[in-house]
Amino acid sequence: MTACAAGRLTSVQLVQSCLDRIKQTDDAIKAWAFLDPDAALAQAAECDRIRKAGMALGALHGIPVGLKDIIDTAKMPTQRGTPIFAGRQTDQVARLVEYLREAGAVIMGKTVTTELAFVHANETRNPHNPDHSPGGSSSGSAAAVAACHVPLAIGTQTNGSVIRPASFCGTFGFKPTRGTISREGVLQTSVSLDQIGCFGRTLADVALLTDVVGGYDQRDATSFARPRPDMAAGAAADAPVPPDFAWFDLPFNDRLSADARDGIDAVLDILGPQVTKMQPADTLSNLVAVQARIHEYEIAQHQAEVFDNHWDQISDTLKPVIRRARQITKTEYEDALAVKASAEAFFADFFVEFDAIIAPSAAGEAPKFGNSTGDPIFCTLWTLAGLPCVSLPLLVGETGLPIGLQLIGPVEKDDRLLRTARWLQNELAQAADA
Repeated sequence: MTACAAGRLTSVQLVQSCLDRIKQTDDAIKAWAFLDPDAALAQAAECDRIRKAGMALGALHGIPVGLKDIIDTAKMPTQRGTPIFAGRQTDQVARLVEYLREAGAVIMGKTVTTELAFVHANETRNPHNPDHSPGGSSSGSAAAVAACHVPLAIGTQTNGSVIRPASFCGTFGFKPTRGTISREGVLQTSVSLDQIGCFGRTLADVALLTDVVGGYDQRDATSFARPRPDMAAGAAADAPVPPDFAWFDLPFNDRLSADARDGIDAVLDILGPQVTKMQPADTLSNLVAVQARIHEYEIAQHQAEVFDNHWDQISDTLKPVIRRARQITKTEYEDALAVKASAEAFFADFFVEFDAIIAPSAAGEAPKFGNSTGDPIFCTLWTLAGLPCVSLPLLVGETGLPIGLQLIGPVEKDDRLLRTARWLQNELAQAADA
């Protein structure tokens, strides 16, 4: 990315190298739902023409980006991970795609998602070991970045669908504060919980991509009409003082694999007194059920027509979830929304004393490939509350697969979270060298 931005590498050369890499490896990885090499090269050639003409250049000028296959893009199908929408074409362009175009990005194609961006796995494999899952539902986006198919990709998260695949694939994953990035033109599975996130190979890259696609959109109910933090500045800044971290001893921490727990314990030992270990109230762990209730109720409502008209094309993994969702009453759903609001208020007060919560990104290494894309529970609380989260590829499991470490920060202070993440990376690097 740096060479292209500096003009030492043309966009055509960069895009061609990505296409060559895809051709070499994607038969095994299957990260792409749609790819048009000629269209990508044509976009790149236009970027090079603009540069040579001395015209204004955007922040991602000539840089290839992959899009999760639930994001509408004119001239490309958006098939949503299901045969129900095979060949689906729309003239609509998602708001975030407009921002990418304005910044000069080359839209490479659509990356594979799980069925309707929910629970049933699709064909993508983990680039580190194809016998394992890449995570979901942003499976292809994480895999494409990890396999060096593209330097950047966009995903979405309703529970753990950016942070968990970033952990499994060994990339950086960043889900900013809810409402930072417009969801207009993106498949809606949960109006209350759906959020956009980014994948990249460095902290600076995910920060830059978030800056580009962030912005107010009155068509999105969660989008906020205020300036966004400068993510790139945060990712490049030095912390003025060592940050204060919190670690929650939650009941479901026993789901951590032994190697993940050992790696996290080693990090906590290095940080020492900068980490406050806390026994949270039971109500905090109960938020897992609250998230599930909202998510299931809303997808059953938002996609009711799809489920009613195409039930025979729905996977056996998703069908029981929808049946269960349809048993949730409106009163139960509204009660869950009230608890969600209480959780948001709790965390607003909590971060007065702490810079970040430190937590697992996932339960351990990526599970074997199958119907499941892994346990999202270590993302659930933070997603429910709309908090910014970043997964750092810092740990390695017993079989050599990557494991991410997650940092969670206060809403609309994403730059501070990224600054803290930079500090942590540097601190651990120094400890490793000592």
